[in-house]
Amino acid sequence: MVQEGLQRALSQSFMAQTSGQAGGTTDDLPRGPVAETRDLNVWYDDFQALRDISLQVPGHRITAIIGPSGCGKSTLIRCFNRMNDLIAGFRSTGDVIFQGQDIYGKGIDPVEVRRRIGMVFQKPNPFPKSIYENVAFGPRINGYVGHLHEIVERALRQAALWDEVKDNLRKSALTLSGGQQQRLCIARALAIEPEVILMDEPCSALDPAATLKIEDLMRELAREYAIVIVTHNMQQAARVADSTAVMMMAEDRAGELIEYGPTKEVFTNPKEQRTEDYITGRFG
Repeated sequence: MVQEGLQRALSQSFMAQTSGQAGGTTDDLPRGPVAETRDLNVWYDDFQALRDISLQVPGHRITAIIGPSGCGKSTLIRCFNRMNDLIAGFRSTGDVIFQGQDIYGKGIDPVEVRRRIGMVFQKPNPFPKSIYENVAFGPRINGYVGHLHEIVERALRQAALWDEVKDNLRKSALTLSGGQQQRLCIARALAIEPEVILMDEPCSALDPAATLKIEDLMRELAREYAIVIVTHNMQQAARVADSTAVMMMAEDRAGELIEYGPTKEVFTNPKEQRTEDYITGRFG
């Protein structure tokens, strides 16, 4: 049996989907994958962090990745925009496909990959600049020569932050609350118009009220973007995700994908005993 909290979260989530309130679950939006991994293996020097991961990320949906600490969730999500390239000793085999192309193939510019596949990190990391300059930074360094104010306003509106900061755009981003800073970081990612948004535990440093705002925002953004979220909060996965991937650590500590499917099925009728043991709190 799934824990009562998960049951409530699932009930709320699927009631919202039925009534059309969940932004990432509208049936008239396309469901095909925009990104996927095929037999992905990752090493850091001699340590294998991921083994044989094959996972599809559908467009206009929220995909959650859950599992115990140390099972490779963050390593996996960072493969989708080549952030692991920046870590010494990283190497991989297999494929990471985005829009039909292997992003680790020859001639692929990782900077362009990161422009099209944005990322929001665990802790808010605004630049020590004004709110306006934080959002304008990406378009500016990418050579945009149009009206930056329009991009800044659009991104802040998409991140549900415009009404709170529109009169203080020249103030330091560091004066914002933690939840506002995280939404600013989301706006900064949106300003360069990505196609996929990766979120690595985006609510772990936030209070419950700020967490709910981010979750509401994710559902709205899923109408326009594919979203992949790593979370330790299983109630959060149950509330917001359309699909859930469950990862575990093998005996040699390599991360493996043991189950992937619609969130309701994964939480209420898991195929793997290890999945049920994890989501019911027997371990992890």
